[in-house]
Amino acid sequence: MPSKKLKVIVTRRLPDPVETRMRELFDTELNESDTPMSPEALVAAVGRADVLVPTVTDRIDGRVLARTGENLRLIAQFGAGVDNIDVQSAVHRCITITNTPGVLTEDTADMTMALILAAPRRIVEGVKLIESDGFTGWSPKHMLGRRIWGKRLGIVGMGRIGQAVARRARAFGLQIHYHNRRKVSAHVEAELEATYWESLDQMLSRMDIISVNCPHTPATYHLLSARRLALVKPHAYIVNTARGEIIDEAALARMLDKGELAGAGLDVFEHEPAINPKLKKLSNVVLLPHMGSATLEGRIDMGEKVIINIKTFADGHKPPDRVIPAML
Repeated sequence: MPSKKLKVIVTRRLPDPVETRMRELFDTELNESDTPMSPEALVAAVGRADVLVPTVTDRIDGRVLARTGENLRLIAQFGAGVDNIDVQSAVHRCITITNTPGVLTEDTADMTMALILAAPRRIVEGVKLIESDGFTGWSPKHMLGRRIWGKRLGIVGMGRIGQAVARRARAFGLQIHYHNRRKVSAHVEAELEATYWESLDQMLSRMDIISVNCPHTPATYHLLSARRLALVKPHAYIVNTARGEIIDEAALARMLDKGELAGAGLDVFEHEPAINPKLKKLSNVVLLPHMGSATLEGRIDMGEKVIINIKTFADGHKPPDRVIPAML
């Protein structure tokens, strides 16, 4: 007699090939409305599921986890970051957490590079000028931006994505500098011609462009605080494709508004989906709707990782992408 299929509840709609495969393998329940679940809906889901598949829009905190049913033993996050999950509380309740690392590296690095180009070269301003019929012809001082060739790029967080950004940036003639919890290997440093800064403060004060590529953890909340932002040179640009909470968004908006920073490219925001109204009014800021990893290929790869993690767990083995609190 075939064994009973796992009850898998997915909190958002996923690409069709992923949903089709999940329905074949599991007793899969989808959130047909494709809107973020309320806390009450999440509580109901964890009470009925064997496996929960949440996304970054779901807050799986201690209150939700306190209502888990007897069967919930796996939370298979559809995403690399797990800052929306109280991992310590889940592990304490013998619930395994998995994520989908690695598959979004190149897509996110592509978008980071796009913002590194777009902000200094005023690309979005140019598009808006054309759309408003404001272009009256070329002139020597028209739409002057800043050259990126030869500039110093400071990467905050030299993990998979940070290194992928560095590889792209080198091709554009940027000098690579980085701050990380620890130095990368000598081989990687040599390949990227990267300079390590033990002091984040010192690195920030000397860079022309700063790219935030570290995860959001309690230790990185407001890592770029008002004090640290004040160290950045007025002609510098800040790019963030990691998490909005890493930067003090209010302080960043004030400095951009006052001209204390040259510009910014932001794909993530501190209070998503809300965006600081000051940022939306500024012409020197490129704002994107959290689309750094938004490729069809990337989303399908994420779904395949989720499925592998669930199947491996169901077969009685340790999933390949377990998240361990010490890793955070």
